[in-house]
Amino acid sequence: MMTVALTLLTAAGVFSLGVGLWVICSQLATVDIPAGIDQPFKLRIFSYIFQLLITWGMIFEKLGICHATEFVSFMHDLPPLKKHPGVVVTDLHFGTIPVKLYKPEVPSSSPRPGVVFYHGGGTVLGSLKTHHDFCSHLCKNSDSVVLAVKYRKSPKYKFPVMTNDCIAATIHFLKSLDAHGVDPARVVLCGDSVGGGVATLICQIFVNRPDLPKIRAHILIYAMLQALHFQSPSYQQNRNIPLLTWNFVFYCWCHHMDISPSWKSAVERGAHLPPEIWEKYRKWLGAENVPERFKKRGYQSRPLEPLNENTYLEAKMVLHWTCSPLITGDDIVSQIPEACIVSCEYDLLLDDSLLYKKRLEDLKVPVTWHHIENGFHGVLTTIEKGFFHFPCSVRILDLVVNFIKGL
Repeated sequence: MMTVALTLLTAAGVFSLGVGLWVICSQLATVDIPAGIDQPFKLRIFSYIFQLLITWGMIFEKLGICHATEFVSFMHDLPPLKKHPGVVVTDLHFGTIPVKLYKPEVPSSSPRPGVVFYHGGGTVLGSLKTHHDFCSHLCKNSDSVVLAVKYRKSPKYKFPVMTNDCIAATIHFLKSLDAHGVDPARVVLCGDSVGGGVATLICQIFVNRPDLPKIRAHILIYAMLQALHFQSPSYQQNRNIPLLTWNFVFYCWCHHMDISPSWKSAVERGAHLPPEIWEKYRKWLGAENVPERFKKRGYQSRPLEPLNENTYLEAKMVLHWTCSPLITGDDIVSQIPEACIVSCEYDLLLDDSLLYKKRLEDLKVPVTWHHIENGFHGVLTTIEKGFFHFPCSVRILDLVVNFIKGL
């Protein structure tokens, strides 16, 4: 029996070592970390650990134990939450939706600004825990009441469950501002990555909700604002830069929209939508709308491939405006509140921010834009993460805080 146990342990050890070595080789062969990025060596280590977790998650998924991203989320949420002096954190439920409410400990004689925060993670990762430190600092530094929403994620839940959860939680909050000491004239929606897309979408939806307090502004941090065009300059130039690679974006896209991964090549080449659709949205999505200085790291204009009818039949739901707030009509976008946009140079989604900024400016919607030259996608979650803290995460926090204080 002892011999069998030792054999199994040895085999498990050898297998684990093999997985680790495979991830190292894969990272060295495929991951691109430009010298201009914030602390490139540290990011390479961070990327390796993230990919190792994803790889083990894939193994567990193949074994039928859990979804790959459920394992990664479990590991991300293991560390205990840090307590931040001066901030009172309360776990609540708005109906069935879990939320965290962050309030400054010091009482205020007047209502405070309110911030509704939607976390990123590609609809498959991220949680109230991964963004806890950011929300705590945001609350304390801006003297605001911050509400963080825990929505149901893919792959277990598909589109539009995530959006519906965020809308429901936001409506509940807006109808109870007095109870939380929030000024109804200073409510801000904020999100990073896919959460930024949700913040944008809800601003658009609430244009036609006169029964709710008017949203004062929305803050988008390297936001995902469209889910149909994957050939823009930033998608080409940043496709292999962690923590958001093209492979991972497509993985998230398929799980959230319930689309077969077999269409990857057709989707990447633009064969999933007919020519008339591309022509219709070119005025908003075309590469000519991206400033030339953001095309200097290898962008090449490529002709769209002929329509793949089968791919279109499965993927055409991405044309719904609730999937891509960047393509919402001018009549709605022109009415949304002012925006603060934070983009990062080394981000697959960079062009979403640039294109949305242009749309707002063209429609005379006030917009404040900050570009982090050495930033990368996902950096916000590294605040107070010890060795894996990246300084530009604090810069983003400070920009957001200053914007809120200026409202």
